Amino acid sequence: MMKVSRKSQAALEFIMTYGWAILVVLVAIGALAYFGVLSPDKFLPAKCTLSAGLACTDHKATATSLDVVFRNSLGYDITITDVKAQQCTAQTGLSNSVSNGGTKQYTFCCGAACVPASTGNTGSKYNGAVNITYTTPSDYGSLSHTNQGQVTSRIE
Repeated sequence: MMKVSRKSQAALEFIMTYGWAILVVLVAIGALAYFGVLSPDKFLPAKCTLSAGLACTDHKATATSLDVVFRNSLGYDITITDVKAQQCTAQTGLSNSVSNGGTKQYTFCCGAACVPASTGNTGSKYNGAVNITYTTPSDYGSLSHTNQGQVTSRIE
């Protein structure tokens, strides 16, 4: 008959005790994640960022629309010719002058009547690219530029 050392029995009990404790913690974390308690959408910070020169001062996403307010910080007046938001209809053919320091609000249609589709359900998140195409005044060369940005927001 083989003798089992007391040291190996103590080591086995130690490993088993900690193994069960770790398993219980993993099951609890899995349950919380499954039921949405640890959902990252609930902790989503609302942000709207653009490249230097234009600032996104405010934004709001609903199930049918996306509202974005831009501020011109370029140091000169510009003419906005095109504004696009991902998952929403583009606003093309624009000719909106925005003075230096001035703001302009755009509302995009993102509902079921628009192409391609709705931004999502209330409480979920909207995360999409925003592109603003503008021209500089003739004093600065009258060139066309595109400012790319990102909007991340909870749908209200």
